Amino acid sequence: MLSRRDGLKGLVGAAAVGSLLAACGGSDDEGGEGGGDGAGAVVSANGTEPENPLLPSDTNEVGGGRIVQNVFAGLCYYEADGSVQNDLAESIETTDAQNYTIRIRSGQTFSDGTPVTAQSFVDAWNYAALLTNDQLQAYFFEPIVGYADVQADPPTAQTMSGLVVVDDTTFTVALTQPEGDFPLRLGYSAYYPLPASAYDDMAAYGENPIGNGPYKLAEQGAWQHNVRIDLVPNDAYDGPRAAQNAGLAFVFYESQDAAYADLNSGNLDVLDQIPDSALTVFESDLGERGVNMPAAIFQAFTIPQYMPGMSGEAGLLRRRAISLAIDRTTICEQIFSGTRTPASDYTSPVLDGFSDAIEGNEVLDYDPDQAKQLWAQAEAIEPFTGSVDIAYNADGPHQGWVDAVTAGLRQTLGIQSEGRPYATFAQLRSEINARSIQTAFRSGWQGDYPSLYNFLAPNFATGGSSNDGDYSNPEFDSLLQQGASTTDAAQAATLWNQAQTILFRDLPAISLWYQNVSGGSAETVENVRFGWDSQPLYYEITKS
Repeated sequence: MLSRRDGLKGLVGAAAVGSLLAACGGSDDEGGEGGGDGAGAVVSANGTEPENPLLPSDTNEVGGGRIVQNVFAGLCYYEADGSVQNDLAESIETTDAQNYTIRIRSGQTFSDGTPVTAQSFVDAWNYAALLTNDQLQAYFFEPIVGYADVQADPPTAQTMSGLVVVDDTTFTVALTQPEGDFPLRLGYSAYYPLPASAYDDMAAYGENPIGNGPYKLAEQGAWQHNVRIDLVPNDAYDGPRAAQNAGLAFVFYESQDAAYADLNSGNLDVLDQIPDSALTVFESDLGERGVNMPAAIFQAFTIPQYMPGMSGEAGLLRRRAISLAIDRTTICEQIFSGTRTPASDYTSPVLDGFSDAIEGNEVLDYDPDQAKQLWAQAEAIEPFTGSVDIAYNADGPHQGWVDAVTAGLRQTLGIQSEGRPYATFAQLRSEINARSIQTAFRSGWQGDYPSLYNFLAPNFATGGSSNDGDYSNPEFDSLLQQGASTTDAAQAATLWNQAQTILFRDLPAISLWYQNVSGGSAETVENVRFGWDSQPLYYEITKS
């Protein structure tokens, strides 16, 4: 997994010297590998009910993301080690890391036979960015010239002036400043193209999306809400991720325990997250079919800025007290059996530029005495009433750690604290997005693309697409943008890590631990690889 750092350095380094980026991964392969015949049988895998209709620009959670990534193809994709490779892109060229010329392979089509053109990308990006379309992924287009116009309230333009279609296979992108890792981002789902038919009725399209990726929906209505979704190979796709199986069936389990039981009985082929109850035995149960390796995932819980008693001077003291009252090491060892590592920042150790020595991160140490003192200081300023509860989705393996954290808060700080379970991830996310949730809530992050910036900007920048606690600090924003604008990878990492010192001062979220990929497969399948972001490469899996 750590070898993916090489892919990151290579790409950013190319932008740093202002050279031409001949395709996303620096490859000369123009036609892709293709050749998948969809042979064998359908592969079943665990999933969760998507939060929203399956629109790339409105899907920023794992349940919908794993489906969107297989139904669509973008300019690039990420290999298992995190290296960036061509998908539809023929080349991405720049001399200044600010103005890009993008060429796509000709002759590409969506699964309905309509062509994938430069216009397909430009229209999709403009739709995603326009304020009135209210897309969760709009923030990813902020660097493009004209984004401020389409995000004005009301918008002063309907499209971003920085996007220009040159011909059917070429378009240009003008950014407001140099962005050294912009090409890295282009494998992420926010940048996928859409067919012209999508704009007729976007809500209906999201229920039965027509994509251009290695798979397509098995039929109209293949998404059975809260039950499953069935995909079959897309014969129109001829890129490097061609399906090596007869399809994918994502089953939406109510609990990971049920999924693990099905894996052991051969009724489920692939599981990407082992439940807490099986962490001590899954490697012996599964043998070589079990996976436990680092991934670009960290877990935290967010304390919203609007939560009573958690703002101002007293709020800052309480946030520090809460963090210091958590025994991360014991939880990682006893609940997660070594499949988690206590966090020392807000990103991931598998990313290039990671540092475990960021100023202020001692607030992540377990220090119950100091925690009590800080809470008492906060009480002297403003007494706290109520309970410090943590909301979580019960269809994921979270109850164990939430119970342990809240028990620690009760014991150390002498306050009320409980877990607040939601039946599904979609239900939890619905309240978070509506800002109707009145408690703290779990808020981990799985990398969209391999960069420190991707962990920091969406979650903590003012207006960030996943800034669910509504945190805003101009000093943090400035350092984040300074790092993004430099074409020197080392300097960018230094600035982004400096920005994290502000997070440790303000504590908009309480960082907990880094998460390994802990998953596995049944004897029914072969060629199962888990990627840098913890997701299996589903298209590679074979089943007789």
